[in-house]
Amino acid sequence: MQLVTPGIGLIFWMLVSFSLVMYVLAKYAWSPIMKGIHQREDTIEKALEAANEAKKEMLLLKAGNEQLLRDAKDERDALMRDARKMKEAILEEARAKGAEESARIVENARETIQFEKMAAINDLKNQIASISIEIAEKLIGKELENKQQQQQLTEKLLKEVKIN
Repeated sequence: MQLVTPGIGLIFWMLVSFSLVMYVLAKYAWSPIMKGIHQREDTIEKALEAANEAKKEMLLLKAGNEQLLRDAKDERDALMRDARKMKEAILEEARAKGAEESARIVENARETIQFEKMAAINDLKNQIASISIEIAEKLIGKELENKQQQQQLTEKLLKEVKIN
């Protein structure tokens, strides 16, 4: 039983040495250890607060970035709409100018055709008049005395015979 029950002297010296170790620890080591633990605790707490702040800032930045992205998309869409409208306006203007130019060209062509038609009709009338006079001279067998009379007779005959 001696192993189970320690002696009184052993207990006394163990209490003395334990008290001495506790006194030395309390005097020199306990306050620096506790101070270090409190500093470490404060540092961890500040780091957690900074992480929370950083998380909040990241959320704000993310929201801001999403807003900027939406604004950029809206602006891009507006620019594309404006570009399409401008393209359509330019195309419409080009179509209108083309139609106007083609109408002007057609009108000029009609005027030219009308002018040339009138010139051809006048030329044809003159040729018919000359041929008619020659035929009439041959038929009559003689030439009219006066050229002015001859011309008047020709014009009278041409008016009677309507040319299409």
